[in-house]
Amino acid sequence: MNKSLLLALAALSIATAAPAQTAAPAPPATPQYRPAYHFSPARMWMNDPNGMVYLNGTYHLFFQHYPEGMTWGPMHWGHATSQDLVTWKELPIALYPDKLGMIFSGSAVVDANNTAGFGKNALVAIFTHHNPDEEKKGTGRHQYQSLAYSLDEGKTWTKYAGNPVLPNPGIQDFRDPKVSWHEASRQWVMTLATKDRITFYGSPDLKNWTKLSEFGEKLGAHGGVWECPDLFPLTLNGKTHWVLLVSINPGGPNGGSATQYFVGQFDGKTFTPATTTQKWIDWGKDNYAGVTWGNTGARKLFLGWMSNWEYAEKVPTAPWRSAMTAPRELALQQVGAETYLTSRTATEMARLLQPKPVELKKLTVKPELLLTEKLPALTPQFQLKLTTRQLTDMTLVLSNEKGEELLIGYDQQQNQYYIDRSKAGLTGFSDKFPGRHPGPRLATAPGADLTLLFDAASVELFADGGLTTMTEIFFLSQPFSKIALRAPGGLTVDALTYAPLALKKGK
Repeated sequence: MNKSLLLALAALSIATAAPAQTAAPAPPATPQYRPAYHFSPARMWMNDPNGMVYLNGTYHLFFQHYPEGMTWGPMHWGHATSQDLVTWKELPIALYPDKLGMIFSGSAVVDANNTAGFGKNALVAIFTHHNPDEEKKGTGRHQYQSLAYSLDEGKTWTKYAGNPVLPNPGIQDFRDPKVSWHEASRQWVMTLATKDRITFYGSPDLKNWTKLSEFGEKLGAHGGVWECPDLFPLTLNGKTHWVLLVSINPGGPNGGSATQYFVGQFDGKTFTPATTTQKWIDWGKDNYAGVTWGNTGARKLFLGWMSNWEYAEKVPTAPWRSAMTAPRELALQQVGAETYLTSRTATEMARLLQPKPVELKKLTVKPELLLTEKLPALTPQFQLKLTTRQLTDMTLVLSNEKGEELLIGYDQQQNQYYIDRSKAGLTGFSDKFPGRHPGPRLATAPGADLTLLFDAASVELFADGGLTTMTEIFFLSQPFSKIALRAPGGLTVDALTYAPLALKKGK
């Protein structure tokens, strides 16, 4: 299918597959917003992470990519690899659109036992074909699941001649397969987004699939279509729990797209949640479609798309659009009767820390404490850690000479953390972008710890050991130069540590 036809068809299909395209020209080059240790494509559009899998010391990241435009278009699978989760090498495009359609989201597995017959330890990608021709017919059968395989550790890919392996039964949104091996039932399990619920399928060979069950028709948030699911086990106090991630657009807690999750049990056929409490993996505006790497054993590493469909096509960056979050390690923690996910930065991120961080102890804040003279000049990439034995109303204020400021704080009355980017540089590209965005404090202890990661145009907040996580992007006209703490009622900070972050030389 030629590119001009694909573009024309994409324009017709985009209303159901993603937010409407904008015809605005690409903005001027903005190297000041390019992240250093978060993955971003060299050029053009990127959204959901796909096919994340670990093999022989290499982390593979595939991603939704339109290599010919700065907004959503005919989807390809871009490809990048890393040995350390902080330095990434972008590789040639792995999967191109074909006669069956565009290449939408999916996953990849290592077929160690050659169940599919492509070869022992073959990398097998399971993805959604989105067929614009079929979509125009209005049959609701335009999305179906297909395979591709690689016998050289992801360098080259061959699409399976028998595609699609899972035809569409007539469901408008039938996509984003996340596949993993379920040892207890000796089968591959596909977790598939099917409009307003999740449908599980089982297969012995990745080619022949049988429906197992459905989940979620009347559970969780339903402000928009369900997308990009993931299912995996985690252990807490010797007991195995299963976690189901489900992204939703729109319907996030602060508007637009976001990712909810459920904790429960999976028996190889049915997922049963432990409670019906609404839970979000990240309460900020800019973490969507995240899933975990496959083939990492008990360790669960998560990565999300660091943007929001409300304004992703309008953010003022060029010649690329969007980045991924920092890789995060997921775990479980009990708080009262609820079991929550915690998110911490992957341990590999520690190698970014520069020698001799600055640590300040026993800081008294009332009503404000300027930290600028106590710290070295702020760099675009840094980590800030703060601990206190008694958390009260507080705000961390980062600002520059132009009066732009980013506020990150805790509201004791509401028992909420928040990030306020209302005055943090450029906001006029979308009325959905500026604002103060809260996330609940789930921890119950009086003391708190906060870790903040900054990278040019983003901040990631991990509070209380990662029980509350928030991710937000921003676009300053010049870098931060000032930092202060505010606490009208007084606050004692036991320790505050500032550490510049930088990639090691030679990487």
